[in-house]
Amino acid sequence: MLVPFVVACALFMENTDSTVIATSLPAIARDLGEDPLALKLALTSYLVSLAVFIPISGWMADKFGARTIFRLAIGVFMLGSVGCAFSHSLESFVLARFFQGMGGAMMVPVGRLVLLRSVPRNQMVQALAYLSIPAMVGPVVGPPLGGFITTYFHWQWIFFINIPIGIIGIAMATVFFENIREDDVPPLDLTGTILSAVGLSFLMFGLTTGGGHLVSIEKSIAATVIGAIAVATYIWHSKRVPHPVLDLALMKIPTFRIGVLAGFLFRIGVGAIPFLLPLMLQVGFGFDPLHSGLTTFAAAAGAMFMKTLAARILRRYGFRGVMIINAFIGAAFLAVQGFFTVDTPYVIMFAVLLVGGCFRSLQFTGLNALMFADVTKRDMSLATSFSSVAQQLSLSVGVAVGALALEIAASRHPGIDLEASDFWPAFLVVAAFSAASAFVLMQLKPDAGAEVSGHRDPRKASAESIQEHRQPAE
Repeated sequence: MLVPFVVACALFMENTDSTVIATSLPAIARDLGEDPLALKLALTSYLVSLAVFIPISGWMADKFGARTIFRLAIGVFMLGSVGCAFSHSLESFVLARFFQGMGGAMMVPVGRLVLLRSVPRNQMVQALAYLSIPAMVGPVVGPPLGGFITTYFHWQWIFFINIPIGIIGIAMATVFFENIREDDVPPLDLTGTILSAVGLSFLMFGLTTGGGHLVSIEKSIAATVIGAIAVATYIWHSKRVPHPVLDLALMKIPTFRIGVLAGFLFRIGVGAIPFLLPLMLQVGFGFDPLHSGLTTFAAAAGAMFMKTLAARILRRYGFRGVMIINAFIGAAFLAVQGFFTVDTPYVIMFAVLLVGGCFRSLQFTGLNALMFADVTKRDMSLATSFSSVAQQLSLSVGVAVGALALEIAASRHPGIDLEASDFWPAFLVVAAFSAASAFVLMQLKPDAGAEVSGHRDPRKASAESIQEHRQPAE
């Protein structure tokens, strides 16, 4: 059972790294001599890299062997971490984060693939449980850890801690992983891979740099146009090849389509929070990184608690009823954060983040289950890649939208640093996106995903009961 432990370590390393850096962004910006808003590129470059390389991770594992790709992925992640630690400019830091994302994109999906193929079925539930622990613990540990390291040491050390974990992971994978590969691997959609990579990366780069950070406005617009053309070309291309890297035909499945679109909108709001909240606490309120991290981790703790209740709630009330109402509740908790002030009691902040994390976790659980409710086993791998790309892009868009709203609010006082009063419009904007997901979810049928949730409509159950009682008489 050491295979799931090795994969869990990789997942913990990635999840912790992504949450640690959010707490440290203001300090990194200060050392690099940059506007804190410019560090949005550090978050989006990593997320875009994940979106670009996740779709080909499974193909590479099948073609070259899962152990080979897993070790390579950890190595790339470690090199990216070192690059981040030694960065002395915004450009080098963003490139290092993108390179680090290449490793993260392959590391976890390939590790999960190794687990599913090597663990006996009677041990599968226990093995998958190991994976859920780091996924929940990482975001809880990350903010306080990042705050502690940044406050009492230096932000560079948040990247150096990945090195010993990575070395252990490579060594254990060498000993305990089989180099599993497939004999009949379909050819890689190379044209589609290039088009999607260029389209997604250029489009997000253009949108994220729209505020004039890193490149000029003209170059941002050019990148956005190039990205949009590449994405449109990919859509045309995907309909003409037998094995597209991202199969858009999956959007014909109603529950998958609604789950992806609603999830995209809801995650825009959630994706902005790791960027906006630490900035508000540290730049707006003057918190040190440790105090900030000890506040923001509350949302992840709430999410962990809700994991124990989500399945029962969905079973009792069904996807549609729960998720429409919960989208508005989750959005409201996002908006409320914008009205924190430096005088807001810590216990109030903590409680809002904790309870808000519960509701967001419930929504994520529902969305993730809904998307795959009607997907066949044959299409499950393609659907997983598609949904993963959509999730990473939505988080990246969230950072871009939140940063843009913050820049517009701050433009009221040009030449002056960010103020606490600049943040509430940004929180309201991203919360509006999350709330809009409810209108997409209203397209669901009342019994959508019932086989997955276990929910039965009382009216339908009553009608079936009456029909059963009448059956003998007829």
